[in-house]
Amino acid sequence: MKQFILRRVAQLALVFFSVTFLTFASLNLVGDPLFNIVGVISGIPDEQCEAVERGEMEDTQSSGLNLGDCALIAQAKAQNNLDKNVVERYGIWLSDMMRGDFGTSFVNGDEISDIVKERLPVTIRLIVLAQTVALGIAIPWGVASAYRANRGFDKASTIGSFGLLSIPNFALGVILLYFFTLRWQIFPSRYENDGWWSELKALTLPAFTLGLGLAATYQRLLRTDLITTLQDDFIHMARAKGMSDRHIMYRHALRPSMFSVITVFGVNTGALIGGALVVEQIFSIPGVGTELVEAVLRNDPPVVISLISVVAIGFVLINFFVDLMYGYLDPRVRTS
Repeated sequence: MKQFILRRVAQLALVFFSVTFLTFASLNLVGDPLFNIVGVISGIPDEQCEAVERGEMEDTQSSGLNLGDCALIAQAKAQNNLDKNVVERYGIWLSDMMRGDFGTSFVNGDEISDIVKERLPVTIRLIVLAQTVALGIAIPWGVASAYRANRGFDKASTIGSFGLLSIPNFALGVILLYFFTLRWQIFPSRYENDGWWSELKALTLPAFTLGLGLAATYQRLLRTDLITTLQDDFIHMARAKGMSDRHIMYRHALRPSMFSVITVFGVNTGALIGGALVVEQIFSIPGVGTELVEAVLRNDPPVVISLISVVAIGFVLINFFVDLMYGYLDPRVRTS
């Protein structure tokens, strides 16, 4: 088991470093980070600033240069390590991030760690609630469909699941918002955090928007695996011993049938960040997705890099947890 964990840690660390480095490099090489800090004066060539400092360009007004601009550029480069190459800057940024220092925004100077602390918990609660909704619906739904395979309920479930899968998140969100907020006024139209109950009400519709499509996916996978498991010899043995169908289904058949669901659960939890990006916009939720869109629109690379890195860390940890669940459900996975 120890070697299994070490192998997974090494693989996931490689994924994290690859994602963060590619993101950091792309956002630093495409465009000019210095422009986001000091504006148009970032276009002043270094040679001209050096000439001004040496006194070789005395008429700075006619040339459009002055020592103040050059000093501002030099200070910005030093504070943000822009005088170093991309690899060195990535190493410094990664070291600072490991200590919880994400740097500051180029646009408004806010501490990015404060932005993460404010926005991340909201998104985490939304994702947890969405997955809870998905599993809470999918497990009993999948069990009922497998128990009544190829009967009326199962056929109706197939139609319903494919219907949910065919509706995009943003369309489902608009539909739920129209009926449950604008028309029936059951849930609030905007995010409120005046206590756990108000926040729960504000996150319920977004959670169902994200979770219903996942519930349909999990239900189809669980139904298929359960039908296969119910044909195994140990299930026939349990029936021969007189065990009830409910006991057999939940105590013997469900656990070995969860592999596909766990796999998709891990992948979809990371992918939910993308779905949350749109859903947070629809329901005005101040989460990571909303902040990421705003950071892109205001051209703020440090915030974008930090938020993507936080998402990458979450994705890596989730997949590590999924791998551990594999090892728990089937010891044969530990040797693979």
